[in-house]
Amino acid sequence: METESEPYVRLATLRQLHKVVAELNGAGSLADTLQNVADGVVTGLGYELACVNLVRSDGDLVVAAFAGSAAAEALITGRVGPRASWDRRLSMGEAWGELRFIPHTEGWVLIEDDVPQWHTEGPEPRFEDEWHPRDRLYAPMYGSGGGRELLGVISVDRPRNGRRPGPWGQEALQTYASQAAIAISNARLRANMQRALVRLEREQQALRSSEESFRQAFEYAPSGMAIAEMGGDQHGRLLRTNDALCRLLGRPASVLRRYSFADLVHPEDVGTLLRTSAEGGRAEIRLGRRDSTYVWVSLRNSVVADTADGPRFLLTHVEDIEDRKRHELALAHRASHDALTGLPNSAELRSRLSAKLCERPGTVRVPSAGPPPGAGPGPYDYEFDGSYEYDYEADTEAIFNTEGYSFGHSGNPYDHHVHVVAPESDDDGTKGLAVLFCDLDGFKSINDRFGHQAGDEVLIEVARRLTTGVREGDTVARLGGDEFVVLADGLGVADAADLAARLRNAIILPIRAGGRAVRVGASFGIGWASCGMSVDAVLTSADERMYVEKRSRSKVHRRAG
Repeated sequence: METESEPYVRLATLRQLHKVVAELNGAGSLADTLQNVADGVVTGLGYELACVNLVRSDGDLVVAAFAGSAAAEALITGRVGPRASWDRRLSMGEAWGELRFIPHTEGWVLIEDDVPQWHTEGPEPRFEDEWHPRDRLYAPMYGSGGGRELLGVISVDRPRNGRRPGPWGQEALQTYASQAAIAISNARLRANMQRALVRLEREQQALRSSEESFRQAFEYAPSGMAIAEMGGDQHGRLLRTNDALCRLLGRPASVLRRYSFADLVHPEDVGTLLRTSAEGGRAEIRLGRRDSTYVWVSLRNSVVADTADGPRFLLTHVEDIEDRKRHELALAHRASHDALTGLPNSAELRSRLSAKLCERPGTVRVPSAGPPPGAGPGPYDYEFDGSYEYDYEADTEAIFNTEGYSFGHSGNPYDHHVHVVAPESDDDGTKGLAVLFCDLDGFKSINDRFGHQAGDEVLIEVARRLTTGVREGDTVARLGGDEFVVLADGLGVADAADLAARLRNAIILPIRAGGRAVRVGASFGIGWASCGMSVDAVLTSADERMYVEKRSRSKVHRRAG
């Protein structure tokens, strides 16, 4: 069962993984990219040592980069291991997805083989999943083509927590290895393109040869490439595209020449594209396919000239990152949602609630008629009976808005944060953000009598009934155990009470679990969020009211719902 802190650990791991992956493509050369790969394992994935073994043209693997130990780096960097010995290693031990783990009980036969390696000393493990000094963990890096060409292998050692990585750590290392393979391929491609561009500038006498070299690098690049006009009325229009880009977008080259990237970009990504500079600019956007779907791509721009004094063109490298984006979204969802019910977890609930609140108290409610003090003449439409309720921070800030908008400290009329205000009575007409804290009654006895599997089935069904019973846009989250929270905006006091009653009535109906019909009750506490309150204060208020409501009902009545 997940601990309460695990989602936070996952979020931290995901943020660190995203950071080091983003840094992979920031290097200017292949050597720098390889060193970034090794450094990213140490700084972002929680290992003390990392080695990048790169496949050479003859098939053998050379130690191209090392991180974590200057002594080990000096000992093995530049040394070569035969491909046959590496193939042997990658077929031994345990397969963790794409990873290969060789425990010390099997790896002792590799101590004297001809693959460059280092040895660390340490005590024998004290428990089953503790890392042994002679354990080995390899992350192969494969090319993006269908042939699964091996580009290299990342070797790691000495996890900082002293344990073998669990499923989450394994998945993070595997994802990092796949992104490292893309970065290495891109670095090689950029190096080839840069060499071609240098030849075009320097080899004026061999222009045809240089153009053919550039054409081949362009046409046969594994990822999309495009050349577009720069300046003038046709700025950005595509002049030339390679086969990889045509396949990616499902459009022939003759059709693509009618467009610019601005014509193909997703409406939500237009601003990102326009902010991308021509020289060295990068962007991650969605481009439209022929079938009206969109694909996530990474754009990288550079400026090239036809001749020394000729017109300049925009060379754009287009990389398909759809799988990476989908995987990132899946990881983000897993980190922010409860694994059992699929509902937002505690961290996501707090994030959504925090987004609704600000540090300033709610703005004015004027339940009476007439303009507020100092409003002056103007087209006001106030109901005024001579009483006011308002907040102010200085005599100069006497600004009111019955729609809930705040002009803030600067009096800026374009600051449209909608303040959250809590209703004070059943009939004051105020609509607020209701926080319904739900605790199941009788759930523990189901777990004790029928087992945790039956308890899980009950929680899944309760989550479904809660989700079905609220409006679109409301939030249903699971805090953990048998506690749930509902956020419902735009409700009055009576509305919130009616919602709690409807949800309770839905929960108390029999639930099929463990092959039998069981029933649970539910106690609801209704709290109200208001600007100026902290998230903890809001949840604590609703929790306390839930316990008041639970104690007010008899034990038998609670079990019956």
